[in-house]
Amino acid sequence: MARSGGQPQQLLGMGRIKGEWMDIRLPDGLVGAPLSVVAKYLPLPPKHLSKLLQNRGCLLQGANLRLHLFPREQRDYPSDWMELNILYEDEFTLVVNKPAGIEVHPSEKGQRKTLAHAVAAYYEMTGQDLRVRHVHRIDKDTTGPVLYAKNEFAQYQYDKGMREKTIGRVYLALAEGGIEGNKGRIDKPIGQDRHHSTRRRVSETGDPAVTHYEVVERFADHTLVRLHLETGRTHQIRVHLSSINHPLAGDGLYGGKRTVISRQALHGERLIWHHPWTGDKQQVTASLPDDIREALDKLRR
Repeated sequence: MARSGGQPQQLLGMGRIKGEWMDIRLPDGLVGAPLSVVAKYLPLPPKHLSKLLQNRGCLLQGANLRLHLFPREQRDYPSDWMELNILYEDEFTLVVNKPAGIEVHPSEKGQRKTLAHAVAAYYEMTGQDLRVRHVHRIDKDTTGPVLYAKNEFAQYQYDKGMREKTIGRVYLALAEGGIEGNKGRIDKPIGQDRHHSTRRRVSETGDPAVTHYEVVERFADHTLVRLHLETGRTHQIRVHLSSINHPLAGDGLYGGKRTVISRQALHGERLIWHHPWTGDKQQVTASLPDDIREALDKLRR
């Protein structure tokens, strides 16, 4: 393997996963090298690698490397059983299509029946002793994919992806009125509303927030738009569309009317991420929920 400035340019590929361990066959150029050298070719953060080394979770056995990446864990949420729409799953990742009316995790002590409790139940049902690690959140009444990391390594990589904006989220939204132009960019900082604890508002002292949108379909008094988030502020799409006088249909908190739908018409259409180990691009698409589909059918009549 070639190096530049003493740093490896190629990481070791995926190995065979056996229970709690991943076994990797070393390339000829690394057979016989000390563990300190082999470890430099792993996509592991220094802290995690150090932890594995201290706990004998990184073992070199001739031409094979064993990594203890999938330890059994104590579940951190009690199980609440509900039907889940699993969009994707492997040893590192779970993606769940969240329905409307359910929070991603508890917002107050003792709260139950959240998506976290449902994922805990799914792990229990499928014999997976894992903690529930959501990577991002969507609002209670928003539908669409939620990404979960199934081990400590994946959580590190996904948290890094969120910081570096390599995890993409694409939404469909039904906005009130006729949005001008076919494409646009909303660049307005968002902060908390001092007069309403659950609301956010455009504020010069708020956090930077950028939303890109394109028109998908026009109706007499509504517009269906596809939105790409450059940042991920709380209520970002809802606040931004309201700020240009096109609130989401059904979004009473930000000025939307409930004439065609009873909750904010916002749906996570697509989630794009990179595999924690290989870096390969992955994505899922979630079909529109029934209530938004029915609202669109009404508007097309």
